[in-house]
Amino acid sequence: MARSPHSVLRRKSVETVIHQDDDVHGAGQLSKSLRARDLIGFGIGIVIGTGIFTLTGIEAKNSAGPAVVLSFLVAGIVALLAALCYAELASAVPTAGSSYTYAYTTIGELFAWIIAWDLILEFALGAAVVARGWSGYIAGVFNLPQQWFGESHSTVNLGAIFITVLLGIVAIRGIRESAWVTNGLVVIKVLVCIFVIAVGAFYVKTSNLVPFIPPAQPAEGGDAGLRAPLWQFLSGVTPTSFGIAGVLFAAAVVFFAYSGFEAVANLGEETRNPARDMPLGLLGTLGICTALYLGVCIVITGMVNYRNLSEGDAVADVFHQVGLQWAGILIGIAAVAGLTSVILVDIVAMGRIGFALGRDGLLPEIFRRVHPTWGTPVLMTSTTVVVVALLAGFVPISVLAEMVSIGTLFAFVVVSIAVIVLRRTDPDMPRPFKVPLVPLVPILSTASCLALMASLAVETWLRFLVWLLLGLVVYFGYSRRHSRLEPSAAEGAPAEGPAT
Repeated sequence: MARSPHSVLRRKSVETVIHQDDDVHGAGQLSKSLRARDLIGFGIGIVIGTGIFTLTGIEAKNSAGPAVVLSFLVAGIVALLAALCYAELASAVPTAGSSYTYAYTTIGELFAWIIAWDLILEFALGAAVVARGWSGYIAGVFNLPQQWFGESHSTVNLGAIFITVLLGIVAIRGIRESAWVTNGLVVIKVLVCIFVIAVGAFYVKTSNLVPFIPPAQPAEGGDAGLRAPLWQFLSGVTPTSFGIAGVLFAAAVVFFAYSGFEAVANLGEETRNPARDMPLGLLGTLGICTALYLGVCIVITGMVNYRNLSEGDAVADVFHQVGLQWAGILIGIAAVAGLTSVILVDIVAMGRIGFALGRDGLLPEIFRRVHPTWGTPVLMTSTTVVVVALLAGFVPISVLAEMVSIGTLFAFVVVSIAVIVLRRTDPDMPRPFKVPLVPLVPILSTASCLALMASLAVETWLRFLVWLLLGLVVYFGYSRRHSRLEPSAAEGAPAEGPAT
């Protein structure tokens, strides 16, 4: 059904999206220099970080026990279902906008804006949280003052500001430079994860894995109030820790550990052969990371009883507890490398989202301008660095880490639906990679993402809804009137293709 050009559900054509990287406005083009191995490097760089070094201990100790490995497995399966959907769209429609652009071509501009607003929250908040974690590790290694470098007790976190600005310079300098730095850090992280599994396996005691799923017990605080998972809050069921409910709650939280792999899809316009490399990059990232996560989870919960796991540096601490001090120090250094690459990829992804929004007129056009030499969206990346540095330097935001998970899951729901819609509205579109068993796999992806979202706390939902309402204010106050699909805004501009 044709939609009015003034409708908030107006859509861009797929053909327009495919050719929109032509330099029609003289703003410059993104540099096409990435290969599949670079995409996997970026993906592993953002996925392996906070989750594997911190969330394993927190959720094993408080929610799932040794069965935290099942939590990571469930989260990994959900991410894999979504990755299949991403792979089909990313190979057919390689674009800097990722799920934002996919929504724009399928369910309309308003939903596309909501997704973009959601991704801004995910990457900016995620980078700020990890930057504070990076500063906390540095403080521990070098015994720096907590008031300036501590993860949660600093008034002004100088370490978080420093690393954000430093990596921002790398991201601005160029995508190849970012890839070199990220790939180097990824090698360190992967080798250390393999080391943890190989060496730690000799110290695993089966007695530490029993009971594998600890019996359910009432959550702290009785009814737990707004910290209760949404489904338990609505059903009136008393919230519990451990048991199957605890495993599912932990799965929803540790999904944060997989969030960000979709950043790979934002690099479609900078990939030499997206039809081949995008599916390899997305699925390769998840396959490698899931295998490493499961191995590390089994080892650390087998080395030390889950009740004795550290909530700050569980992976390093278990080696200290079994007497391998040198190994704990080595892993601590790797944690710093891991967190560094996460921040860098978050900043790079934010720049590409802003680039796509500026190109479509939903943000001022200046945000899509690309540096003539470096081939990067300098203003958007610089703005991202300033915002992340302020958040990381002045706001203790660890409680908001769950918002990264809910934002990511929401984006996955839209992408899964987009696959089904495009199969019906544009069945003849070239698809180098196809999701198997459509619509079954996209439906399973949607349902599983919604199930994990329902396992997150009520207060997380409330914060997420407030953020979305703020985004609607920006859309109706600015973006809708300046969209390139708006007839008045499009006057004098090159045609963007027919709106539907």
